Amino acid sequence: MDVVLFIVGVLVIVVGLAVSIGLHELGHLIPAKRFGVRVSQYMIGFGPTIWSRRKGETEYGVKAIPLGGYIAMSGMYPPTPGGRPRNATTSFLDAIVQEGGGSAGTLVEAAVEEASGESSGSKPGRVSSMIQDAREQSAETILPGEDHRAFYRLPIGKRIVVMLGGPLMNLLLAIVAYAIVLCGFGVPQISTTIGSVSECVIDASSTQTECTDADPAAPAAAAGILPGDRLVSVGGVAVTSWDDSTAIIRESAGDPLAIVVERDGQEVALTATPLRSERFVYDDAGQLVTGADGEPETVAVGFLGISPAYETVRQPVTAVLPAVWDNTVLVAKMIVTLPQRMVDVANAAFGTEERDPNGPISVVGVGRLAGEITTLHSAPVADRVASLVGMFASLNVALFVFNLVPLLPLDGGHIAGALWEGLRRWWAKLRGKPDPGPFDAARFIPVTMVVVAVLAVMSVILIVADIVRPISLL
Repeated sequence: MDVVLFIVGVLVIVVGLAVSIGLHELGHLIPAKRFGVRVSQYMIGFGPTIWSRRKGETEYGVKAIPLGGYIAMSGMYPPTPGGRPRNATTSFLDAIVQEGGGSAGTLVEAAVEEASGESSGSKPGRVSSMIQDAREQSAETILPGEDHRAFYRLPIGKRIVVMLGGPLMNLLLAIVAYAIVLCGFGVPQISTTIGSVSECVIDASSTQTECTDADPAAPAAAAGILPGDRLVSVGGVAVTSWDDSTAIIRESAGDPLAIVVERDGQEVALTATPLRSERFVYDDAGQLVTGADGEPETVAVGFLGISPAYETVRQPVTAVLPAVWDNTVLVAKMIVTLPQRMVDVANAAFGTEERDPNGPISVVGVGRLAGEITTLHSAPVADRVASLVGMFASLNVALFVFNLVPLLPLDGGHIAGALWEGLRRWWAKLRGKPDPGPFDAARFIPVTMVVVAVLAVMSVILIVADIVRPISLL
């Protein structure tokens, strides 16, 4: 049964990833077609095509490996200055020209073919040939008489809209998923209901884990407080949050406290006297504070021996966007520190270091976590579903942020190129100079190859780490 549930969890994430990719590419497709750009292909996945159907001028299809996607737009690169380029082809361009932000897997596949081909001339000549081939391949996608339908011909604003459409679709999916989790299912929060009552008092410095006959009874247990009681007031002060009661109890060591709880719909008045107890001191970062002698510091506080229960509380709609923003900031910080994080992942995968549970993971790792969530029999079904939806939300936040990184072939690279073109044209106009023309993204193909190679290496390291030293919930 657990194996079946595990497979179901993995399939849920695979389908969720495919939907995210498909809608991401739809975010490019819709504005591109609306602006008149000829789109010859809309594909989910990469590798061999397993299904496709042509509608109008566009072929829609699904490929074997659902880890990427692309739309093939006419004229991604401007032609060679002074005329159309020579007639030549190269396998690398079959992937690069597909779309700004095509699948990394297809790009790597084509880059390998290019690298294994015959070299002609010196290294600089090969790079120049590669750039020239890019322009030629792009020109071949423009049908006779349809130069006006080339992507590079679009005004700068429309090009940005086309390239921004994909990431924004992922952002929209994340917002919807977060709304379902927060407003539909709710999130666990500390309540004013008592979850457990300690039987005895054990000193903080003791290594003892179980009560003995020599240990004094905990004040809450002695006063008759029971798990499931809801705190109404403590010391005559109405309790609206668990922190309200904690603050009063901590300051009342040795003083009898009037406590009112709600039990089975009735209010019950009790009296409990908090014991003076030594507790470790922690700083704002949650680290144990030690004294000059190196020993942990303690402080005397009142102790009743009660802990709160958690309850799932539905959040207002106003909580959705802040939650999405917080996740976006976390992903952005992870991307900024990705080089160091990848070193740590590599040390864990190929060495003896422990894996950071908050570090980056691959699709394999995400699938594993999804499978583990579905097999958590101790959690209610609703909580497991909410966790899977939350994972889907986080996945789309990651796709949104990552695709905005200003490097080709990512969407952010094309957006940055369009903005740079606008700045150059504005500066030339301001100085009375000729229009410098469109941004020539083909010149950055060598950079694109490096980015693709780095992404491929990172993917391999993450996948290996998720297999040999996975992050686990169990």
